[in-house]
Amino acid sequence: MDHEKVNILLVDDQPAKLLAYEVILKDLGENLVIASSGREALEVLLKTEIAVILVDVCMPELDGFELAAMIREHPRFQKTAMIFISAIQVSDIDRLRGYEMGAVDYVPVPVVPEVLRAKIKVFAELYRKTRELERLNQELEDRVRARTAELENSTAKLRESEQRRSMAIAAGKMGSWDWDWISGDWMWDEGQYRIFGVSPESFEVNPANVQALLHPDDVDQLRKAIAEFNRGTRAYETEFRIMRPDGEVRWCVGTAAATVDDSGRVVRVSGVTVDITERKRAEERQNLLAREVDHRAKNALALAQSIVRLTRADEVKAYVNAVEGRINALARVHTILSLSSWQGAELSRLIDEELAPYSLGGQIILAGPQVQLLPATAQTLALALHELFTNSAKYGALSTRSGRLTIGWQVEDQLLTLSWEESGGPLVMTPKSRGFGTRSLLASVESQLGGQARFDWRAEGLLCRLEVPLTRKPAATPPSEKFEDTGSAELQRASG
Repeated sequence: MDHEKVNILLVDDQPAKLLAYEVILKDLGENLVIASSGREALEVLLKTEIAVILVDVCMPELDGFELAAMIREHPRFQKTAMIFISAIQVSDIDRLRGYEMGAVDYVPVPVVPEVLRAKIKVFAELYRKTRELERLNQELEDRVRARTAELENSTAKLRESEQRRSMAIAAGKMGSWDWDWISGDWMWDEGQYRIFGVSPESFEVNPANVQALLHPDDVDQLRKAIAEFNRGTRAYETEFRIMRPDGEVRWCVGTAAATVDDSGRVVRVSGVTVDITERKRAEERQNLLAREVDHRAKNALALAQSIVRLTRADEVKAYVNAVEGRINALARVHTILSLSSWQGAELSRLIDEELAPYSLGGQIILAGPQVQLLPATAQTLALALHELFTNSAKYGALSTRSGRLTIGWQVEDQLLTLSWEESGGPLVMTPKSRGFGTRSLLASVESQLGGQARFDWRAEGLLCRLEVPLTRKPAATPPSEKFEDTGSAELQRASG
């Protein structure tokens, strides 16, 4: 269907990327406006009506976040849709910052052409339909003022009805209707039938049948509108839900206006219905994302606070190193979870991330199937593995070139069993007391995950066995503060 083109502003400091975006978006048939910097983009906005802004986050002088803030400060652009493109992995905090500044979406690099076109098309259509609705409301008000003198002219009524139907169909998810206040007759156009999920052949438009399609909690809106018109109100607008015959619930916004005779009595009510279900769902997703970001940020801060509060050391440097190591372990698993949109983390990837700082070549053997961990389980297990790796590198098999470490795991009946076997390192002696590492490891695996941790202090090397349920939802609270770091070697070993 032919439609008026809208302007899409592309902002990036790299000409090659701007050219790529033009190639990707040219099939949309819209007007593409180019800006090579944030300041140039502001100049374009002041001169041109823009529907959607596609802006790179990382730009010199004025980055995407700063540009978004300046745009939002201008009253004219407070509702302009902005989509950020980021060539780096942005955190949930950065995403929340972007949404607070008015971003409607993020597109990662490399850009998938079909995804970018789909996102731009949605907001271009939303912009176009919003403008059409504004024009439609204005035209409706004009008709209400003009129709009083033409009420008895059937030809004029038919022409106006045809205009409403054509505009509603052209707008997509819109419909128009007339209600003869005197005779009680209704008239719906095709768009109105489509929104309510009924057909003109099988559905009789009358107050009872229309009310039956309204959500029970929104029926009072219809009664309120009728009462308002009886009290002299000439225009009314409200949001409401409908329940289609197939059970689907749709959100709509309805605008109605009354026509009165010379005595001021209402003789006809005309209106427009717009299906806004997709907009409502988008708002719900954005609110859910904000709550999720808040929840995850609080959990991460609680874990970091617990690490700082519980760590003890005889020297400041040792304390700093211990805290940094544990927080870095938490940051690594957080990155893995972010890449999966917080769906979970694969165990071997978790182990690889903990191995990365050591670069130990062939000293370590890994054996086990792919195991997907829940986010909270992954966070807790990552900290436990960090303690084992840290102490092995300081006192155990990984502290010497001759040392060997074998990590194996298997899953049976949703129970993960992980074995940690060291050999070839310094002679091991059973520790006289448990340090923070051992006690926090036991607490996290047993209290947080509902599993078990067993240690066998063999002379040739530590043997540790962790059993972790995969289906139990881990506890949300950090380990108890009773597990204090004594500053002693957590998994003490003594060379012979």
